Amino acid sequence: MRDFFLIGLVLMGVFASLKYPWVGIMQWTWLSLMNPHRYTYGPAYSAPLAALTVMAILIGILVTKDKTSPFKGTPVTLLALLMAWITLSWLLGIDPSSDYDQWKKVMKIDVLILVGLALLHSKKHIMALAWTVTLSLALLGAKGGLFTVMTGASSRVWGPPGSFIEDNNEFALALVMTIPLLRFLQLQVKNKKGKLLLMGAMLLCAASALGSYSRGALLAVSAMGAFMWWRGKNKLGVGLVMVMAAIPLLALMPDAWTERMNTIQTYQQDASALGRLSAWWNAWNLAFHYPTGVGFNAARPELFAKYSPYPEAGTPAAHSIYFQILGNHGFVGLFLFLSFCIVTFQWARWLRKHGAARPETMWCSDLGTMCQVSLVGYAVGGAFLSLAYFDLPYNIMVLVVLARVWMTSKAWEREPVEPYTWRSIPGMWAHLPEGSIPVAPKGKRGPRAAVKV
Repeated sequence: MRDFFLIGLVLMGVFASLKYPWVGIMQWTWLSLMNPHRYTYGPAYSAPLAALTVMAILIGILVTKDKTSPFKGTPVTLLALLMAWITLSWLLGIDPSSDYDQWKKVMKIDVLILVGLALLHSKKHIMALAWTVTLSLALLGAKGGLFTVMTGASSRVWGPPGSFIEDNNEFALALVMTIPLLRFLQLQVKNKKGKLLLMGAMLLCAASALGSYSRGALLAVSAMGAFMWWRGKNKLGVGLVMVMAAIPLLALMPDAWTERMNTIQTYQQDASALGRLSAWWNAWNLAFHYPTGVGFNAARPELFAKYSPYPEAGTPAAHSIYFQILGNHGFVGLFLFLSFCIVTFQWARWLRKHGAARPETMWCSDLGTMCQVSLVGYAVGGAFLSLAYFDLPYNIMVLVVLARVWMTSKAWEREPVEPYTWRSIPGMWAHLPEGSIPVAPKGKRGPRAAVKV
């Protein structure tokens, strides 16, 4: 039953995308991040749902006039350069034919990022993307968090099968990055029930991340929490909430979880940690011998045997976004990747600083702050996980770039304030005084016209 429901839902989105291709971007983002088809057991599991969505987007973008150039700033230029270098690295790599599928997967994500930048521009688009990105992962986090609480964290939490975040460690980091985005949405919602629901989602995502037994996620959530507290306006209140949330979550974890986290201090005796060191040395030495990189798989046994001082501890992963890029694409690739991350972080900082100057742009300040927090979690947790090609940091870049363009063009002066209807996107009116949200005429709204949304 769920298969036909999912297929029907996607087909509705496909038809809508032909006329409104920006809707297709939302559907693609949902399918790519959440992988809902991987939770089915029938025809939807292997159905080309993403391919149908992409086809509809491409047809729609040819027809629509509501599009602009995707190159809206330095982060986008750096992404394009990184895409070009990754492609060159793949072509000049050790085995381009075996790496083709991974190159195609990465390029599909990045090209759709550029298409999204061409189609999205209004506050409505930005808020829709923020909700889509966040809820796609938060729903999985809530499910994992409930599992952790109900089982007393006796088993690990895993991500969607066949995705970038299938592994427990990568899934945990994705959830850590999602928590600040949930906080952004909470700041935009005026409805108290909505705020409580989003708070609950944050707690469940944190429980799920801890229940993954990932040491990298523990470091990431600690760094993310510290940075969120530092950037918070009410440090005392935020600090108390964090402590009150952390105590029961940590108390829930069993002895097995505590013993695994304690191995951070004794990494010399831990096989997993030694495997990381072996992979890092392998990537470092490869970068000197292969200036353009080896393609998409530096974790080959023959390469470990030649370039790692611990070949017997070699693992089929880089265990770090930085060494993953370094080993696969060389120093040039690492420079472009780091530049992309740093510049995106700085653009988010610009939003935080300049968005606070006007009530119409305060949401941009909130977005910039929480995107910074999310990227800090990615930078810390990613130091121990192979998640360099995952969609989420690139989605964050899209949000940051679009919000900055929206601000610098003073788009609030030309975009009308849409009246509230049952189809409205929550958080669109956060800058308006309470009680002043315009409501659609009778017959064009839901069963009741709420003003706190």
